[in-house]
Amino acid sequence: MAGSRWVRAGWLAALGGVLGLVAVTGPHGHGDEIEAGTGHTAASAPAPAVALESASAPATPVPLRPAALKLQRPPSEWHEFYFTRAAYSSGRGGWGRRGNSWAIDYPKADRQFLTVLKRLTNLDAYSDENAVLLTDPSIRRYPFLYALEVGYMSMSPDEILGLREYLMAGGFLVIDDFWGSREWAQFEYQMGLVFPNRPIIELDLDHPVFSTFYDIDEILQVPAYGRWGGRTSERDGFVPHVRGIEDDDGRLMVLINWNTDLGDAWEWAEQPDYPLHFSTFAFQMGVNMIIYGMSH
Repeated sequence: MAGSRWVRAGWLAALGGVLGLVAVTGPHGHGDEIEAGTGHTAASAPAPAVALESASAPATPVPLRPAALKLQRPPSEWHEFYFTRAAYSSGRGGWGRRGNSWAIDYPKADRQFLTVLKRLTNLDAYSDENAVLLTDPSIRRYPFLYALEVGYMSMSPDEILGLREYLMAGGFLVIDDFWGSREWAQFEYQMGLVFPNRPIIELDLDHPVFSTFYDIDEILQVPAYGRWGGRTSERDGFVPHVRGIEDDDGRLMVLINWNTDLGDAWEWAEQPDYPLHFSTFAFQMGVNMIIYGMSH
C-alpha cells in the first residue's frame, strides 16, 4: 500500500510514548480494576432481570463485575472522538466459558490505536480508553462503539434493548476478533435479538467504508500475534469477511470484521517482527471505520 513505510515509521515513533502505560490502572487512576488483556476481576454482581417484548433473553448471561463497572466513568474534558469499547455480558450463555471477553487486548490496543489515529488524522481524539456498559444512557454521547470476541457474547435483556436503541439513534458498532462458524452462530443469534428483521449483508469493496480516508482494495486476514508464519486463520475461519447491518435509509449501523483480528495488530504493531502489511491494513481499516462512523 502506498506510503506504508512512512505510516509505519510514524506510528512506531508515536507508540514509543505509550508503551509501559498499560498496567492494571485505568485512565482515571483506578487501581486493580481489571487485568489488561484478560478481563479477570474479583466478585460477581447480580444479573439484571428485565423482560423485553420483542426479544427473549439468552440463557444465563454472566453479568459484568463491579471492577469493570468503574471503567465507564466519563472523562472530565470533552473531545470530538472517543474510542469507546462496548462492555457486554459473556460466558455461560455464549459459546465457551469466558467471562468479560469484551476486555481482551484492553487497554493496550485501544491506547496504541488512538496514538496512531491522532498522528494520521486531525481528529480531536481522547487519548485513553473508554469502556461503556450497553445499559448506560451515556453511551449515546459516543457515536463509535467497538466490540470484540463476540463469539462469547451473551447479552441480558437490558443490554439488548440498550444496544438496539443506541444503533437506531445513530450509533455505529464495529465488531472484531471472532473466528469460525461456531462463534459466528453465537454472534448472529445475539444480533437477531437486537434486530429480529434486519439481515446481515456482505460488504463489497465499493462500499464507502473502504474509501472514506484510505483506499482499501483487498480484505486481509489479520492474524493474532505470532500466527503469520504459516496459517493465519483460527478454527474454521479460513476466509476473512467484512459484513454489515443497515438501517432503513441504507446507513451502516454495524460493521462486522469476521475471521480477522484488527485489534491484535493495533496492540502489537510496535513489535519488530509484526508484519508490516498486516499492521498497515489494520490501522488503515480502523481509520476508515471511524471516519465513516463519524460522518454518517
